[in-house]
Amino acid sequence: MGLKSLFRRKQDRFYVLLTQQAEKTLQGMEALLEYVTHPTEERAKAVRLLESEADEVRRILIDELNHTFITPFDREDIFALSRTIDDVLDYGETTVEEMTTLGVAPNEYIRSMAAVLRDAAKELYQAMLRLKDHPQVALDHATRAKALENQAERIYRQAIAALFAGPQNLESVVLMLKMREVYRHLSNAADRGDEAANILSDIVVKTT
Repeated sequence: MGLKSLFRRKQDRFYVLLTQQAEKTLQGMEALLEYVTHPTEERAKAVRLLESEADEVRRILIDELNHTFITPFDREDIFALSRTIDDVLDYGETTVEEMTTLGVAPNEYIRSMAAVLRDAAKELYQAMLRLKDHPQVALDHATRAKALENQAERIYRQAIAALFAGPQNLESVVLMLKMREVYRHLSNAADRGDEAANILSDIVVKTT
């Protein structure tokens, strides 16, 4: 195997690992949607397992980054993209943890946000699949992901407004605090997805 071929394989490895991360995040968001649709401990465990598997892929990517001199695009962008994709699923997992710890039952706002986050994760995964050979198509998917993340934020604001519009007794205040915490984790997932889409867009601009 020639040196040029070896370098190409090393560079391709980063596309593979980032795509694996995006795929795990999509699977995690699908599992989150299943959980908030029909919450069970088994479905909660599925989200936790996928988050753990995604962390392992990220650890391998960081190890590769530490041992590779030539990368397909900026090392900082690889690290940042990996981190933000990972954060999306991290917040999906903490959403489940907050709901189980606080004893919060899912409502239509939570289910709607989870559905939009799932769709956005699908766009990010499609973007990663196309990034190497069809960067402009990847850019289209990143743009769609951003639009969906904005939709999730609109649902979040509606949920918060509805939360504070209810009766103000002690029981309702306790519920408000619990629900706001769950909404916040979903909103954070949307924010991190938006940042991942921004980084993907920047990569396309830099490399084309």
